Amino acid sequence: MQSIVVSAQGGPEVLEYAERPDPVPGEGEVVVDVSAAGVNFIDIYHRSGAYPLSLPTSIGMEGAGTVSAVGPGVRDLAVGDAVAWADVMGSYSGKVVVPAARAVPVPDGVPADVAAAAMLQGMTAHYLTHSTHEVREGDQVLIHAGAGGMGQLLIRLAKLKGAKVHTTVSTDEKAELARQAGADEVLRYDDFTDALRGKIDVVYDGVGKTTFDGGLEVLRPRGLMALYGAASGPVPPLDPQTLNRKGSLFLTRPTLVHHIAQREELLQRASDLFGWISAGQLTIPISRRYALAEARQAHEDLAARRTTGKLLLLP
Repeated sequence: MQSIVVSAQGGPEVLEYAERPDPVPGEGEVVVDVSAAGVNFIDIYHRSGAYPLSLPTSIGMEGAGTVSAVGPGVRDLAVGDAVAWADVMGSYSGKVVVPAARAVPVPDGVPADVAAAAMLQGMTAHYLTHSTHEVREGDQVLIHAGAGGMGQLLIRLAKLKGAKVHTTVSTDEKAELARQAGADEVLRYDDFTDALRGKIDVVYDGVGKTTFDGGLEVLRPRGLMALYGAASGPVPPLDPQTLNRKGSLFLTRPTLVHHIAQREELLQRASDLFGWISAGQLTIPISRRYALAEARQAHEDLAARRTTGKLLLLP
């Protein structure tokens, strides 16, 4: 099979398109022929060394495809089943070994590329709006980077819950995409703090360093900052007394793995997403599709913010 291999961490140039042996499933595992793999910022962190890896390895955490082999002890999946997954390393490949407990059945009517695009960002948006802060009718929500794939999903899910959604973008083109996703108010990064000071119930911040301080300023007393990423760089250490002075604020740094650790929770979140997609209530914004061999270009485009939705690699 063909795979993207990382032998040394660094820039996009370390992504090698190489041939590797076809995998064999072990106990409780399946092999999946990959139809599409999602490209995410965590892949950049794995590639660059921000998150250390044992090398050499293939990267990529998310995808969808068709089961081609079943290991011992697997009873709920069979060859030919359509499945999707998140948090499974090595997804930038023609074939990937997926623990059966991590494989989510994809219903008829949900294409493989849409399923792949929905998993990591979709379930992240789900837990942020349903668990980290359960968005309620009338909540005032700020979502940073509203034109990105993650931002658009957060906007759509917050609107499904009845929130008033404010978002930030960097260009007029991105502002229009955020409005199409359902945002009620679209602001630039340099003016959101003054416009929203003290009004917001929850801030969803995947940008990090450049937006974090302003995000604290817009929260109402006892509001919540959900810092789920750091696209602009890590946030410096924070004195907890800052949260006290600004109104007994709450701060959390959640991640998906702790919200899908139990299979029942994984299936519930994925089922909700696929149900909304099938019913036409949720659109998954796919920005670009690349051949697997173009992984370097996909990473460059994502890091440079040249895209406005989900990026997929197609083996």
